[in-house]
Amino acid sequence: MRRMNIDTVFRLRLSYQPGQLARVAQVIGEEKGLIGELYIVRFGEDHTIRDVTVETEDEEQTSRIESRLRNLSGVEVLSISDAVFDRHQGGKIHSQSRIPLENVSDLRKAYTPGVARVSLAIEKNPMLAYKYTTLGNSVGIFTNGTRVLGLGDIGPVPSLPVMEGKAVLYDKFVGISATPILLSTKNVDTFVETVVQVSSSFGAIHLEDIRSPDCYQIEDELIRRLGKPVMHDDQHGTAVAALAALINAAKMAHLSLENATVGQIGLGAAGSAIARLLMAYGVKRMYVSDKNEEAVSWLESLGAHRASLDDIMKTCDIVIAATGRPGLIRADQVRKGQILFALSNPSPEIEPRVAVAAGASFASDGKSINNALAFPGIFKGALQSRSRLISNEMKIAAAIAIAQMAEEGEIVPDPLNPKVHQEVTKAVFEAANQQGLSGTATL
Repeated sequence: MRRMNIDTVFRLRLSYQPGQLARVAQVIGEEKGLIGELYIVRFGEDHTIRDVTVETEDEEQTSRIESRLRNLSGVEVLSISDAVFDRHQGGKIHSQSRIPLENVSDLRKAYTPGVARVSLAIEKNPMLAYKYTTLGNSVGIFTNGTRVLGLGDIGPVPSLPVMEGKAVLYDKFVGISATPILLSTKNVDTFVETVVQVSSSFGAIHLEDIRSPDCYQIEDELIRRLGKPVMHDDQHGTAVAALAALINAAKMAHLSLENATVGQIGLGAAGSAIARLLMAYGVKRMYVSDKNEEAVSWLESLGAHRASLDDIMKTCDIVIAATGRPGLIRADQVRKGQILFALSNPSPEIEPRVAVAAGASFASDGKSINNALAFPGIFKGALQSRSRLISNEMKIAAAIAIAQMAEEGEIVPDPLNPKVHQEVTKAVFEAANQQGLSGTATL
């Protein structure tokens, strides 16, 4: 199945006559584009002006559509814009005041001289910072851009649109103020020390798009040194969303997830975290495969069993693949009744429709396993409880909450449903309380 990557908005002036829009649609269809949104900008006496969003696979296909539209009788192409680039103009986030500043009285309370009293109070009792500053509702998003999406090592500044996107999700889903911090270093010790030095600015630390194995070392050391929540989202956010989906997929297939034989192919950041969380959830027979011997040995030390890809496909009830290798799994390797999650983006190890046609009882890809379901509520719950860390129990509670919010026939709910994030926040908060982690965070 082709992946449509580009959304182009054509602003067209169409002569006011029957069938004109149909002719535009015919041209787009003949060039194998997909029509998205249609919007009427305005009506004239003898024409209409419309914005037509067209999805295409690449710029060459977009160009062919443009050329044909320009040659279409009664159609004038007024402008062409890229919907994604338009959305990013000026950046996606902005710091904004939560209080009014209309007169001198407001100024004296928000700033000098009144603010000095608050600073002195925090000096006497530092934990008051959680009440009288943004600290208790703030997250720093740290990256060095060494493993950005499926793009690889593109560097910190090109990664900023991704970090801004995370900040948007934090704000919209759970009301957290999140700030991207770009670090221009590939040295693990320098990265860690920099985060430690600026960590007082944030209530929690979100690590993002850091290459493996650096991401493990950085996360472990920051958890050791900081008394506040630290989580590498590419590992644990993905693992939580995957566990939620597997809980529901297993129910649909009438399988006990804990007693199923589960295989994890690919032990990068996401794959290793999925395997670890599944074992923490209670999966007893966990098989893993990767070309990296060190990664396999590490999972073995935690209770997993090594296996080849072929053995996993032949014996496992549930198979999760996160290898970054499109088409790795052949249709003839799929076992009848198997549950198969091929999570590599943008192209999976096997297309879900191919897997189902080959006999899988259920198949899905990375589009469904969205870590946006997990990380906003996990951090919100951790901040509300003032936990010093994000435990496996908190992650599992988040996964169960996500699974329970799915509608009939779904494996995961819509990430745009605000109630999902409320339920995840509540579940994580309660899990922290039950573990005695509430109130353990330090500055």
